[in-house]
Amino acid sequence: MTAPFERILLATEHTEFDVGAERVAFALARRWNVPLMVVQPLVTNAEYEAVAPELAARADNKVHTRSLQLQADAQAAGIGLELRVRRGADAWREIVADATERHADLVVARRRGRHGFLAGRLVGDIVGKVAMLAPCSVLLVPRAALPWSRGVMAAVDDSHGTGDVAATASRIAAHDSLPLVVTCVAAKQPADARDKAAAVAARAVAAASTAGVAAESYTPEGRPHEEIGRIAASRGTDLIVVGRHGHTGALERLILGGTAQKIIGHAECAVLVVKT
Repeated sequence: MTAPFERILLATEHTEFDVGAERVAFALARRWNVPLMVVQPLVTNAEYEAVAPELAARADNKVHTRSLQLQADAQAAGIGLELRVRRGADAWREIVADATERHADLVVARRRGRHGFLAGRLVGDIVGKVAMLAPCSVLLVPRAALPWSRGVMAAVDDSHGTGDVAATASRIAAHDSLPLVVTCVAAKQPADARDKAAAVAARAVAAASTAGVAAESYTPEGRPHEEIGRIAASRGTDLIVVGRHGHTGALERLILGGTAQKIIGHAECAVLVVKT
C-alpha cells in the first residue's frame, strides 16, 4: 500500500522544543518507509552579520553543532536524512521555500517553542504562516506527543475542503490499520444545524467507506475545539485531521484566531492541517 505521504520535510532547530516533531517524523519515515528531508532555519540578515559578526559566527557554529547532533540521532534511529540549513530573515519563509523547492507533500513542525520560531500562546504567528502558506499539508506536533497508534479523527465541517480532510484521514487510517472517527460539531442555532452536521458527517463516512475504511461518526453540539478534544480523549484518538479552511473560508482567521488554532493549541496529540 502506498504511504499516505512520500516526501516528508521536518522543520526543526533541534532544541528541546523540537523533540516531539523529531520523534514523530522519525517514526513516520520508518513506518512508511520513506526518506526524511530536514530544514533548519537560521534567522539572520546581512546587516546583522555586518554589525555583529561574532554573534553571527556563534549562531552559525550552534546550527552546525545541532546539525551534527541531529544526524547522529537519526543514524542511531536508523533514519537517513537529507539536511539543509537555510539562512534568512524569516524562519517561516525559509521553511515554506524549502518545502516548495523539495516538493514536500508533508511538513512536520513543532507546535510552538521559544519566542521567534514557531512560537505563541496557542500556535503562534510563524507556525500559522507555515500552515497557511506551505505548498502541502502540515503536521503540528506538541513536545510530548508520541507517534499515533490508537486512532485517527477527521474533524469536518461544511467547508469545501471536507472531502480532502476525510480522504486524508481515511488514507492514514487504512495504511496504519487504525480506527477512524468522523466528528462534525453542530452549532446550537439555527434549528436545522444538527441535521446539517449529520449530513456532512455522513458524506465523510461514505468517502471513508469508498477508501475501504469503516468510520464512526459523532455530531455533538457545542464549541468545536472542546467537543473535538472531548471525543478524541474518550475514543483514545491520537491524530486529529483538520482542513485549512473553515466556515468563513478566511484562512488567516482560521489558523490564527479561530477553530483550527484552538484545536491545534489545546490538543495533546499531533494535528494534521490538510491543504485543501
